[in-house]
Amino acid sequence: MSAVVHRAEVLPSGPAPADPVARVGVLVSLNFPDMDEEIAALARRFTRVALATLADLGAAIELLDTSTPLPDPEAIGACDGLLLLGGGDIDAACFGPALSEVPNGYGVDRRADLDALHVLGIAEGADLPVLGICRGSQLINVHRGGTVVADLEDYVLHRGGPGEPLFLDETVLVEEGTRLHAVLDADRVVVRSGHHQAVDRVGRGLVVAARALDGVVEAIEDPARWVLGVQWHPEDDDGSAADRQRLLGAFVAACAARRNHQQIEERTL
Repeated sequence: MSAVVHRAEVLPSGPAPADPVARVGVLVSLNFPDMDEEIAALARRFTRVALATLADLGAAIELLDTSTPLPDPEAIGACDGLLLLGGGDIDAACFGPALSEVPNGYGVDRRADLDALHVLGIAEGADLPVLGICRGSQLINVHRGGTVVADLEDYVLHRGGPGEPLFLDETVLVEEGTRLHAVLDADRVVVRSGHHQAVDRVGRGLVVAARALDGVVEAIEDPARWVLGVQWHPEDDDGSAADRQRLLGAFVAACAARRNHQQIEERTL
């Protein structure tokens, strides 16, 4: 029997913030094809850390699980921001010709991809701050018409090899003048990576915000609005807690600023 991740295993254990600074929609497929217990354990841990960090930052959470069709994708419009978490590969048909086989490919669920892209379109249409992690960063790029590298042949900087742990420490070079550089306040950071795909052709309105030492794109952003995607996993608690707080803290602050702006507009109508 395939491994299963349940909502109760990832939601914060404490009470929701009584007076949240923002309401964040968190989109993830808790379960996807090819999931084994090792991947399920990572999904539980990473999702739990991400949600707990949001709660600690004072945000309320609306969990949108695309494991099954979303009952109301439009619900993201009532949120103040969208966080896209990691998961399986995006179906290549979403950004180019369908591929019969992808080396090291796993977890493809075209229906979940289309649901996620639909929610992302609503969020961008409402000018919500958007943060994408790993698959989430790739979804942002695909939504903007970009493409994804199907499989990184030279993977040694990005994930463990056969018989090794999937996740490793990776050095990433952050582009000066980007939002990401301002958030992390660093030219170079060590991050937790475990990916076999990455952003290829960058989508409309996006720029590269960070690269790996081999030139692979590790972050993208929109200079004109708060849209940012990172290929690595700041929610891996084996990595830097300070960088996780900086990145998610900046995102929640952007969500809170939008919430405050909306409330002011409503009061003046």
